Amino acid sequence: QVKLVESGGGLVQPGGSLRLSCAASGFTFSNYGMNWYRQAPGKEREWVASISSTGLNTNYAASVKNRFTISRDNAKNTVYLQMNSLQPEDTAMYYCKWTATWGQGTQVTVSS
Repeated sequence: QVKLVESGGGLVQPGGSLRLSCAASGFTFSNYGMNWYRQAPGKEREWVASISSTGLNTNYAASVKNRFTISRDNAKNTVYLQMNSLQPEDTAMYYCKWTATWGQGTQVTVSS
């Protein structure tokens, strides 16, 4: 059974940093690309970042490029999202995604 479990969210001041983790199980993690999405209250879920199966290729939404870094550790079946220079507009529930499967999400709140 596929399971994705996000962690690492919390409350942070503007300009601060957080690192999110997504622990995956139930599939051959190293064979697949992974994605991070986020959803703010009242807004549609939006794609944030993606990473290829090997970690060689990464892509980012324009809103987070140069601030967020997606990475993975295939030995640990885990994908990460390092978030720097956080701003209030980054406040959202953050989800990792494998194909059509979503994790439960982890809340990130950026507020002064």
